[in-house]
Amino acid sequence: MAGAVALAWLGMYIHNVEDLPNLTLGSPENAGPGLVWLVLLGLWWAQRDRSWPAALLLGWAGLNLLGTFVTVLPLPVLPFKPEQSLRHYAFHVLNALALLPVLVLARRDRRSFAAERP
Repeated sequence: MAGAVALAWLGMYIHNVEDLPNLTLGSPENAGPGLVWLVLLGLWWAQRDRSWPAALLLGWAGLNLLGTFVTVLPLPVLPFKPEQSLRHYAFHVLNALALLPVLVLARRDRRSFAAERP
């Protein structure tokens, strides 16, 4: 799970470096989600019953996946105008693909630990 979480964060970081080159590793746009990933991974690691931390990881990854696609659309409610280019779309696809291992592993954990309950 640690590798999957690292990959998910790296996908977002690569997108951010490409889309917003002035951001640093410590910028809130990079560090904030990274901290959430670390906390959720810590909860997952520390619990004997990993079904509920897996559910949190699944929810966070799902929220990130939704954001990956929503923030590429030129919606009037967004506080920015997203670039509408094939290159930018490719970075969003990369970000989405980087989330898939967390989604798969968290879903598997959710099912396997729930099945073990009496």
